[in-house]
Amino acid sequence: MDRQQEPRMADGSYIQQKSAPQRRLGPQFDALQMGSGWDEKDVTKPQILLEDVFGDSHPGSVHLAGIMEQAKYGVFEAGGYPAQYHTTDICDGCAQGHDGMNYVLASREAICDMVEVHGSVFPWDGLILSASCDKSIPAHLKAAARLDLPTIFIPGGSMRPGPNMTTSLLAGDLSLRQKQDHSVSEEELVDYKRTGSPSCGACTFLGTASTMQCMAEALGMTLPGAALMPATMRDILACAREAGRGIMRLIANSLTASKIMTREAFENAIVVHSAIGGSTNAMIHLPAIARELGIILEPELFDEINHKVPHLGNINPSGEHLTEAFWFAGGVPMVEWYLRDMLHLDVMTVTGRTLGENLEWLQKERFFERNLGYLHNYALTRDQVIFPVKDAREKGSVAVLRGNLAPDGAVIKYAACEPKMREHRGLARVFDCEEDAYQAVVERRVEPGDVLVIRYEGPRGSGMPEMLMTTEAIVCDERLNGTVALVTDGRFSGATRGAAIGHVSPEAASGGPLAFIETGDLIEYSVEKRSLNVVGIQGKELPKEEVERILKERSQKGVVPRPKRRGLYLRYTRHALSAMQGAGYEEDENGGK
Repeated sequence: MDRQQEPRMADGSYIQQKSAPQRRLGPQFDALQMGSGWDEKDVTKPQILLEDVFGDSHPGSVHLAGIMEQAKYGVFEAGGYPAQYHTTDICDGCAQGHDGMNYVLASREAICDMVEVHGSVFPWDGLILSASCDKSIPAHLKAAARLDLPTIFIPGGSMRPGPNMTTSLLAGDLSLRQKQDHSVSEEELVDYKRTGSPSCGACTFLGTASTMQCMAEALGMTLPGAALMPATMRDILACAREAGRGIMRLIANSLTASKIMTREAFENAIVVHSAIGGSTNAMIHLPAIARELGIILEPELFDEINHKVPHLGNINPSGEHLTEAFWFAGGVPMVEWYLRDMLHLDVMTVTGRTLGENLEWLQKERFFERNLGYLHNYALTRDQVIFPVKDAREKGSVAVLRGNLAPDGAVIKYAACEPKMREHRGLARVFDCEEDAYQAVVERRVEPGDVLVIRYEGPRGSGMPEMLMTTEAIVCDERLNGTVALVTDGRFSGATRGAAIGHVSPEAASGGPLAFIETGDLIEYSVEKRSLNVVGIQGKELPKEEVERILKERSQKGVVPRPKRRGLYLRYTRHALSAMQGAGYEEDENGGK
């Protein structure tokens, strides 16, 4: 390449390759790279690590190699040289209903650690990341924070809808009917299997995968409008190619991840999360990412913001429409445009421009108008998918509850909960694992008005699995839907509907009050009061002091011992922080992991 065409720093000087000192240590560096197909010029260029979670594991990963291929072209065009690495993630859907789900949250840490390894052994000049789904996106953002390189994240986009705009959540209804009354025909099952996940990309509802794509964009780590692009459209390939070119600009301006993911950027992300009705899992992932940067996101911050941000997203499962429609309606940038008076518009983004400048640029580029015709194909208007502020039906989407059952907090997504169940008092039905609770629902051993308690499912209890099987069984049962609440130290899928209170902290395995509840105790919660309490013992209401005395007396028996574990599962459950702290690994007194 002619030297005049080589990429330059912002001050006009040529970009100096970070690995140059290591390359001078001995010829093996160049020899090993050239043995991988590089030539003499390639080894002297700025070197970019392309890290994705490509693999045949599920629709959210299977297409990422193609997306990264476009990013490679962009890097080449801008004068750098890319090297592609893979650390494949796993699918929450495939892990539902069995012990595999216990490994899912731990996989976030494993993916993050592996990207750290890839990014640390060799001195890369920049980093491009790509993922679609629940744990791989926060894993990548944690790794970006840890490595603190110039970084761009490329979301893997949204799956196409199923027939009649169905989502993969149809499986919950099919599963319950199949087990309870055998009313599901073989033909119905075959049809669902063939059409339930009709393309690559993240699931079509605003679950954790889609939510975290939006959070990556709201943090400023993606190109504008990147989150939830339909995974089968050319736009996502064009976005990836531009990311390849853009990483060289970030290097030239020495703009690293820590200069983008500031506290103000996290506050912006929480505003967007509140406005779209995102998954409660973001309240685990955002604090975990922030901790890598030395930023503590208090649970109260989420609650404070949710008190004042209008809920604009009419997106399944707390709304009517699918993620594809959300992107056609303007996606995250449209929400930010509507809420620009509530955002820090001066935060920096991966474009090298501020958020405010990005929004103005999108307006000039007709981004907000260009895709509306796709909505018209579905006979929809923008206002039906993203409400204007004046038409918002309520404020926020999640609340942090506290009380004698959750001294350190618990979380409810009230946007996906019937108004009448935002306050409730009922008798506890206590289970020490989700499988037993789910079976009780299937066998109709749960009564309307009950409060299901599922414990020992927190980060240290069992790795903090999702309770989706049980929550879906409840909402698909006409007897129980809208009458039964669930309280757990586990977590929920972003698809969870109904009165579902999770992340109860301290968790049962750590000796939290949840461990000492018994079937028949009286539990009361209120979204408005932000409260979650045991108010009676064995069906009898008692004064607060008496309840706490009895719980303390029960605590003398200790917690239920956990089964023996090994490997990653042992390490994670032994050292995980509480859900309200992000459920990452605890730090020792010296600040190490």
